[in-house]
Amino acid sequence: MQQALTLDQLKLQQQRSKRRRGVVYYVGVILIAAFMLYPVVWLVASSLKAPDEIWTNVASLIPSEFHFENYAEGWSGFGGITFATFFRNSFIVAGFGTLFTVVSSAIVAYGFARVKFVGSGIWFSIMLLTLMLPNQILMIPQYIIFNQLDWINTFLPLLVPKLGGDVFFIFMIIQFIRGIPVDLDEAAMIDGCSKTGIFFRIILPQIVPALVTAAIFSFYWTWEDFLGPLVYLQDPNLYTVSLALRAFADTGSVTNWGAVFAMLTLSLVPVILIFVFFQRYLVEGIATTGLKG
Repeated sequence: MQQALTLDQLKLQQQRSKRRRGVVYYVGVILIAAFMLYPVVWLVASSLKAPDEIWTNVASLIPSEFHFENYAEGWSGFGGITFATFFRNSFIVAGFGTLFTVVSSAIVAYGFARVKFVGSGIWFSIMLLTLMLPNQILMIPQYIIFNQLDWINTFLPLLVPKLGGDVFFIFMIIQFIRGIPVDLDEAAMIDGCSKTGIFFRIILPQIVPALVTAAIFSFYWTWEDFLGPLVYLQDPNLYTVSLALRAFADTGSVTNWGAVFAMLTLSLVPVILIFVFFQRYLVEGIATTGLKG
């Protein structure tokens, strides 16, 4: 009886200890989440404050009076150009840029992962070495080339280089393809399928999570890109949202920060929606990348 009570007490203590660890874990996660989400919540709250209240009542997340007109004033833009134009430009650059990047990266990855050709190892190593080159090093020679092609002040410098794919995505998709059994390729070849047919009929349906993951990251990085549009775009009618927001916050005059924060809030909507609707593919793509069959 004494031993039975002791075992029951041990089980009870283990359960209590497990509950305490669970409480500590969830409290820690909630605190970290609150810390990470606070800037976003503060941004949304500030977009509804009066311009003079934003900096005088910084700590408060509840406006003393809601000013929804900040969104209307911000959407009107500047110089006679509304933010509808800037959002359209961002969707063009981010949309086509993501499409070009994902399609070309998938084709290049399939070539390295499944097609045997002379010097494939050398070319693969050279490709990986380009990851070590900062974009700032490539910017000057690229600008000179695009200037000679008369592409400055167009979307071409922001889109055409993406037709070569992205090294990070190529490497990620290669690891994903290597997890697909080669037996499927051999069976398809026996049935008379070509390399192109294998890619479209066998490989492509299997790597959808990796493609969606690449698309999400590519859209994020292109949407928030500031340096590229700043270098190549001069006409305000071609500005993307990131560049327009910087021009909207004019340091040489009085800035309507309520309107600026309102447009900043709207600029977060596309990336948040993409994450909400495609997070399942994102998690699956990250979790399975690198696994080999």
